[in-house]
Amino acid sequence: MDFRTQSASLDALAGINADALIVVIAGEALPAKLDKAVADAAKDAIKLGDFELKAGKTLLVQRAAGVKSARLVLAAAGKASLKSAKAAVAAALGLVKARNAAHAAVIYLGFEGMDEALAEQTALAAADAVYTYRHTKPSAPAASALSKLTLLADKAAAKAVKLGLDRGQAIAAGVELAKECGNRPGNYATPTFLAEQAKALAKSHGIKVEVLDRKAVEKLGMGSFLSVAQGSDEPLKFIVAKYEGAPKTQAPVVLVGKGLTFDSGGISLKPGAEMDEMKFDMGGAAGVLGTLRAVAELKPKLNLVVLIPSCENMPSGKALKPGDVVTSMAGQTIEVLNTDAEGRLILCDALTYAERFKPAVVVDVATLTGACVIALGAVRSGMYASDDELAAQLMAAGEQALDPCWRMPLDEEYEEGLKSNFADVANVGSRAGGSITAALFLKRFTSKYRWGHLDIAGTAWKSGGAKGGTGRPVGLLTHFVLSHAK
Repeated sequence: MDFRTQSASLDALAGINADALIVVIAGEALPAKLDKAVADAAKDAIKLGDFELKAGKTLLVQRAAGVKSARLVLAAAGKASLKSAKAAVAAALGLVKARNAAHAAVIYLGFEGMDEALAEQTALAAADAVYTYRHTKPSAPAASALSKLTLLADKAAAKAVKLGLDRGQAIAAGVELAKECGNRPGNYATPTFLAEQAKALAKSHGIKVEVLDRKAVEKLGMGSFLSVAQGSDEPLKFIVAKYEGAPKTQAPVVLVGKGLTFDSGGISLKPGAEMDEMKFDMGGAAGVLGTLRAVAELKPKLNLVVLIPSCENMPSGKALKPGDVVTSMAGQTIEVLNTDAEGRLILCDALTYAERFKPAVVVDVATLTGACVIALGAVRSGMYASDDELAAQLMAAGEQALDPCWRMPLDEEYEEGLKSNFADVANVGSRAGGSITAALFLKRFTSKYRWGHLDIAGTAWKSGGAKGGTGRPVGLLTHFVLSHAK
């Protein structure tokens, strides 16, 4: 989509030439200096009971008297917050895209001091409005005609709006990549497919990509990762991607994404109901790939390394069995009590591999536990961190991106459940505190650097009629990575 900014006066909106003029209004009254033609249309609609200045209310007026744009869309946001503004503009864009409008102009009224953030979220809302998955669905609706969005603002805000639109457009591209990876079925989105997406980014954005195969992984001693992959005929891939925007002396941010392209549970087979959604178990990999794309487009002065251990978890005569003991790259032995707790088994070796980069910080991202879904639902991702400063940075990034997380505890008492009589550690504890014990398992492999963990099992995709990848946490991660730019 083509995103632009244009200087516009509040009292001259009637002269804006677009297929749709979207006016997002905060508060319970129309601004005093609002363009007369727009104000008259709004007042008439309110008088007739067709529109209210209450959050969630929208109205589309065709050929409004005195308004040059063919369609005038009014959207009430209620309170003047970033979250309410995005919800309002998303609702308005939903009306516009259904009416064959190619160009929408948007203005926000009553949102002082939020120009850059509003611009970013407007770009994200527009990209989300026109996204349709169609790779394996020839009968999908035709692409939306909406292809251009102009954000109207006064001249003083022009620089902030441009920055926000650029960042929003980059994040939107990353979100779309993450959605596309997640939405494709497991017979399309294989470990090889993920590796191809990384290689495509190398060509289009100039990043460095290395893809390690089974032999290379065996040579590294990644016995834990290998054990999960051994039940599948699909070859594993270990993807290493580097964005180098700063001198080599600057320690990189490292993101590690869980890349289980299909998770049957292995020998500890999952129930059949909703097992199809386990194609989304590579949401962490999709999220870090999307973040890599966003960062590469924005070209900040920092170094970023993305690591993706990718394979399938399948039941077969070769598959990992409950009770097996495997040896991780770190040399720690692991008793596998449940083969469906496989994400942590591939991540732990990737976390050990991350040590070689002498990172400033490492954050792993995974659709790791159903327990996190029970704890936080689909609103916030679970967040764990080795120190308070890192936790605050991740929390702030999530709030800025409207992609929120919530800090969970790492009390050492929870580790009791991971004790094993036959190995250094068990891969699962009891059901109680399952997301916490999973995080503590990973923490064992992160002693040499600052470490954070995002459990996105509740936020990486939606179920039901709106089933599909969300692209989270690309927004959170992009803001977090950008905060490290020098």
